[in-house]
Amino acid sequence: MGSRLVTWNVLGTSTLLFLFLFSWFSSVTASVTYDQKAIVINGKRRILISGSIHYPRSTPEMWPDLIQKAKDGGLDVIQTYVFWNGHEPSPGKYYFEGRYDLVRFIKLVQQAGLYVHLRIGPYVCAEWNFGGFPVWLKYVPGISFRTDNQPFKAAMQGFTKKIVDMMKAERLFQSQGGPIILSQIENEYGPVEWEIGAPGRAYTKWAAQMAVGLGTGVPWVMCKQDDAPDPVINACNGFYCDWFTPNKAYKPKMWTEAWTGWYTEFGGPVPHRPAEDLAFSVAKFIQKGGSFVNYYMYHGGTNFGRTAGGPFISTSYDYDAPLDEYGLLREPKYGHLRDLHKAIKLCEPALVSTDPTVISLGNNQEAHVFKSRSGACAAFLANYDSRSYATVAFGNMHYNLPPWSISILPDCKNTVFNTARVGAQSSQMKMTPVYRGFSWQSYNEETASYDDNSFTTVGLLEQINVTRDASDYLWYMTDVKIDPNEAFLRNGQYPVLTVLSAGHALHVFINGQLSGTVYGSLENPKLTFSDKVKLIAGINKISLLSIAVGLPNVGPHFETWNAGVLGPITLKGLNEGQRDLSWQKWSYKIGLKGETVGIQSLSGSSSVEWEVSSVAQKQPMTWYKTTFNAPGGNEPLALDMGSMGKGQIWINGESIGRYWPAYKAYGSCGGCNYAGTYDEKKCRSNCGEASQRWYHVPRSWLRPTGNQLVIFEEWGGYPNWISLDKRTVQSVCADIYEWQPTLTNWELQSSGKVQRPLRPKAHLWCSPGTKISSIKFASFGTPQGVCGSFQEGSCHAHKSYDAFQRNCIGQQTCSVTVAPEVFGGDPCPSTMKKLSVEAICS
Repeated sequence: MGSRLVTWNVLGTSTLLFLFLFSWFSSVTASVTYDQKAIVINGKRRILISGSIHYPRSTPEMWPDLIQKAKDGGLDVIQTYVFWNGHEPSPGKYYFEGRYDLVRFIKLVQQAGLYVHLRIGPYVCAEWNFGGFPVWLKYVPGISFRTDNQPFKAAMQGFTKKIVDMMKAERLFQSQGGPIILSQIENEYGPVEWEIGAPGRAYTKWAAQMAVGLGTGVPWVMCKQDDAPDPVINACNGFYCDWFTPNKAYKPKMWTEAWTGWYTEFGGPVPHRPAEDLAFSVAKFIQKGGSFVNYYMYHGGTNFGRTAGGPFISTSYDYDAPLDEYGLLREPKYGHLRDLHKAIKLCEPALVSTDPTVISLGNNQEAHVFKSRSGACAAFLANYDSRSYATVAFGNMHYNLPPWSISILPDCKNTVFNTARVGAQSSQMKMTPVYRGFSWQSYNEETASYDDNSFTTVGLLEQINVTRDASDYLWYMTDVKIDPNEAFLRNGQYPVLTVLSAGHALHVFINGQLSGTVYGSLENPKLTFSDKVKLIAGINKISLLSIAVGLPNVGPHFETWNAGVLGPITLKGLNEGQRDLSWQKWSYKIGLKGETVGIQSLSGSSSVEWEVSSVAQKQPMTWYKTTFNAPGGNEPLALDMGSMGKGQIWINGESIGRYWPAYKAYGSCGGCNYAGTYDEKKCRSNCGEASQRWYHVPRSWLRPTGNQLVIFEEWGGYPNWISLDKRTVQSVCADIYEWQPTLTNWELQSSGKVQRPLRPKAHLWCSPGTKISSIKFASFGTPQGVCGSFQEGSCHAHKSYDAFQRNCIGQQTCSVTVAPEVFGGDPCPSTMKKLSVEAICS
């Protein structure tokens, strides 16, 4: 009390009053709370649009551009997980540099004027290796993951507190004036809790109390957790979340993961989610009272190094996101969602003020109307029929609703956006070789032998317990003695070797020669090798190279799942019948010789003798090395690995990741209709082709000259066919109906600049540095198809090309009004027409 009086006397009444008011004002204006309608920031309810960008899945040099594009796309918030295994690779040894510089990433988001939702977890799932847990955690005595287990809770709390304290030290929580407005503890734990019962419920309660007790000053969230304890908000993840209701009436309706697509697995087709359906799902959530939507992913990026989980998750984590793996706009998804966000923001005053009134407009049609006391009015008109158009009456007017669509009316009168009417430009991307004909050197990886780096024991050992995930590779080696009197040596009917493995891939070598390869899949990672093997009289060396393709990231107690050769291993067809090899002496060697000497690094590559005379084709277990100069320009780059089998890639010692183009995509692919409920098996491509052919090479990893590329090939491929490609826009398209509602039209009308609706315009623009060189297709009438494969319909205006030839050739951008008089007249009166156009950029 005395010190306060001293301060008062020294500073004077007016100064102290100023400081008091400043302190009070700061506390009021830097606050985040919530009520039943929305997250409340600085006393104001907000409709928040968020997008997931995971900092380790891109490079720091890419971050500013990704964040700015997210902002330009209408986002308010950037959401990211925190990746424990990247930040604490060994107990107590922390790493927050390079792609793991979390503070730098968050400050860049803040500089862009956006908020952050920090999902500390620390379990992340995320198709990330081991779900984000460091592998050393598995070996803490007495530990059991994600349950009421003291060793796990102590470790989890320690890392969570580490991150919270770091954020506090940098004053990054909104309560300190920073950008972080929300945090998340745990992740999609509800299904696990349901399966394990009481220990799970106790763990949920503990996790919530622990997190809230850290005093971040911002709300905590638990997703897919129906019993999230107060004050933690429970939230929804999924393709659709309009059905979701918070577990307490005073909590807002939040969608933490609106899935923009799905991940790709090696051996699986590439999933795509139509922009129209994604916009429909978001509009439906908002019309049902939702106030926070996060796109998972907004930029998926790349699983560099050995970070991909699964197993069998591909190196590309593109996710069909609005920003593609390389950070380029995926059109029309990016633009269509940008227009959706603008329309929703126009409705915000009404949306945050009241609950909607629901009005039936037909069997599968309804209106959600928001009217505030201040006079704000917004309406969402929905047609849930996936096949038929609907004309509905609302407010003394009639509205035409396409199938499976929602129209947004920010003044309850004028439509500014319909989820099925895409006004944004579409684009076709292409990969163009900029460097091919590399001069390769090769080095043959030796089949493992008994040396100082190997050890011997009786029986078979589990792979992860041996490698601690230091390498994808573990050698299992044993000797088999064959008597010279074996019958098969005379008749040539060699015995059958059968090996059962817990996956994920296996190479079998007999006396140093590759005898066969087997591999599993995401659905069934376990595998069996069973084939005749050529044995000789005397001692035969059997070497099994067991290969992990990412550790599991999801499932109850996934830390107990096994990998590697667990047997049994048998030889059948000997004089003695069947011999069980499982319990004889086996020797083990972790990793490859090339890994041991660091052959992939700039310094380690000189530690072996490379063959320069010729490069072997289809040679398994081979390292390849070359050098190249960085190509000019700033287009994203990728290696075309379509001619190779399976292995890993390094550029200047940085790991691009695993490649596996030889694993062709299996499953069903075909046409894609946006209408109707979406799931990850709808709208897929690449069946019968490589699941992933191109592998992202960040430009920031390149030097002007002398870049070293190192590849390890397990199966055998054709390295002379590898090329370095650039990713560019090949063509741009517009596909717009006449009288299609646009935001520009509404803004002009609401400002009084025009009295009646204007015709929409087709806007085309090429990337900077390129121009429209030709018009590949143009048709005003009833054209069919999609960008890249348009066709004329039964109705076509014969002067459809003229306006584009005149206004667009030689220009980077152009626009043409969608009206009959522009194309020489109406080719089919009384028919709803549209314009489809494709222009080539070069």
